[in-house]
Amino acid sequence: MKKMKVVPGVCGLTCVITAEANDDDEINIQVETACPAVKNMIEALDQPLDPYEVCFVKPGNGPVYEAAENLAHGACPIPSAVIKCIEAESGLALPANVSFEFE
Repeated sequence: MKKMKVVPGVCGLTCVITAEANDDDEINIQVETACPAVKNMIEALDQPLDPYEVCFVKPGNGPVYEAAENLAHGACPIPSAVIKCIEAESGLALPANVSFEFE
C-alpha cells in the first residue's frame, strides 16, 4: 500500500491518496479530502485499475484523466498524484516526492 499527502495550493483542500494492489495486481484508490470534486473524480473511476492502462498513456489521457472531468480547476494536481501513487504501488516507478514551488 502506498499513501501520499497532497497539498494542492490556495484551495487548502488537502488530499490523502491511498493506492493498494489486489491479488490480481490491479489497483484500488481511496482518498481522504474535503473536496467534493475530487471525491466525485474518484467515484467516477472504474476500479480496480490496471496500472498499465493508467501509467502508460500520454499526459491527459487514460481513465484517471477521464474521471478528472469532474474537477472544476484545470491546474488541480490530484490526477497526476493519483497516477504517481499507482506507479509506486504497482512497482512501475519508485516512490519519489514531487513538488511545485514558486520562486
